[in-house]
Amino acid sequence: MKLAILSITSGGKNLADKLTAALPGATYLPRGSKKIAEVVAENWQNFDGFIFIMAAGIVVRAIAPLLLHKHKDPCVVIMDEQGQHAISLLSGHIGGGNELAVRLATITGGKPVITTASDTLGLLPLDLWARENGLMVEDQEKLTRASTKLVNRKSLFFYTDLTSRSLPEELAAVTDPDAADIIVSHRLYPDSRACMFRPRNLVVGVGCNRGTPAREFEESLAQLLNDNGLSRLCIRNLASIDKKNDEEGLLAFAQKNEWPIDFFTKEEINGLNIDNLDISSAALKAVGAIGVAEPSALLSGNTQHLLCRKRKWKNITMAIALVPSMLSARVRDQNSI
Repeated sequence: MKLAILSITSGGKNLADKLTAALPGATYLPRGSKKIAEVVAENWQNFDGFIFIMAAGIVVRAIAPLLLHKHKDPCVVIMDEQGQHAISLLSGHIGGGNELAVRLATITGGKPVITTASDTLGLLPLDLWARENGLMVEDQEKLTRASTKLVNRKSLFFYTDLTSRSLPEELAAVTDPDAADIIVSHRLYPDSRACMFRPRNLVVGVGCNRGTPAREFEESLAQLLNDNGLSRLCIRNLASIDKKNDEEGLLAFAQKNEWPIDFFTKEEINGLNIDNLDISSAALKAVGAIGVAEPSALLSGNTQHLLCRKRKWKNITMAIALVPSMLSARVRDQNSI
């Protein structure tokens, strides 16, 4: 975590030196003749977190014009120069402010001050639970509503089509997605009012003709996902045969969507021993492999579960494999950091 430390007084500078020495990745930002607000504005986008050793009012006025969203803002922790208190002010969960406050208090022998409701009530922090399970929140407003409901009701109804080791005690499993407050799934459920958590558990296997433009990959995938009711947010990566590792349209398609591509040799593909795999005479003739879309998706996902069998377009074939995923009840105890 890349941290910036700022102070005003000589006592604050002494504490800043102690923290800089104790925290890997921490940098002290000297103020010089500048105002604190100027130093913060110049560095706001360059750090994951800010530690201010000064009065809270100064900090609030300095950061107020810079705030965008809790998923974009760095975390902010305020300390007094004696190190007696470490106050998590901004981005406590997603930004790691609460964890940082605990860590700072441990260094100084002080007390962390954490005000997020789930922490003070000892309830499950939904955003942290999602992050630690590798889940993406589809709608932040629905997450806020679910979190409020959890604080008021102390439990939520939960549906998933993934395997669960165990669930946090605040989540009560239901078999009907329509009854759920929270859904973890790669399925769309377009009419649901639940907060959707999306696992990255889909691998899209791709075969194509030479010179296929990126636009055709986009159109084919959109059609495949829509026809099968699958969320685009759940795509972990693409997969193909290594002979396509210089295919400009495929590479541009992957880069635009920030999806990595796994490439496999024909030997790896032909060595795949799975019943009912679609053997492609066209792929055998073109690249010497029994197929491209289906076997590359299965190899990349380390699975035998094809969610969508191979589908053909004029220049493209696609298949989707389901990666085994398991949810955990664990959320790291911030007091143990």
